[in-house]
Amino acid sequence: MMKLVVIINGNGGVGKDTLCDFAGQVYKVRNISAIEPIKKIAGEHGWKGEKDPKSRKFLADLKRAFVAYNDLPYRYLCQEYEAFLKTDEQILFVHIREGEEIEKFKRHVQLPCVTMLITRRQASDVFWGNEADDQVNRYAYDYTYRNDKQLEEAQREFVQFLMRIYNECKTGKKQDRWNMRACIKKEDPQKT
Repeated sequence: MMKLVVIINGNGGVGKDTLCDFAGQVYKVRNISAIEPIKKIAGEHGWKGEKDPKSRKFLADLKRAFVAYNDLPYRYLCQEYEAFLKTDEQILFVHIREGEEIEKFKRHVQLPCVTMLITRRQASDVFWGNEADDQVNRYAYDYTYRNDKQLEEAQREFVQFLMRIYNECKTGKKQDRWNMRACIKKEDPQKT
């Protein structure tokens, strides 16, 4: 059985967790986020789970402080990755916002690993007021999925999109540029 790590990112409200749930209907998945240990600490000290701009900035700032202090988010992700290796789960979705943190985690992963940006038309114009959320588009992702469909159609198309990626990684053969309305495959820089 092949295991795949998908580092997933996108602005708030684009449906990342919903898409991960869709994948879980076909594959055995684990869905983790670098912000989880930060949310736990914040929750112990008054944060009540809000996702408004002020709360998002608070969490992003707190995460940045922990990255500088003891790299807690990275250590948490590595621990979860090691646990994933010991299971029969096939796909590990890892939510990471910052480009430098994505690169750090990619260096740790010894499995096939891809990066994926999830976009949605109405969510792309939102300004959250913190670098982690506002700069998700500045990273060069391997794949982009535009999540603008109704749930049923998005479910079918995202699962097909993910199957294609999974099979490419499993066979080691990159397929020629392929065309689906909902997805955009990034060109291989060595081919251009």
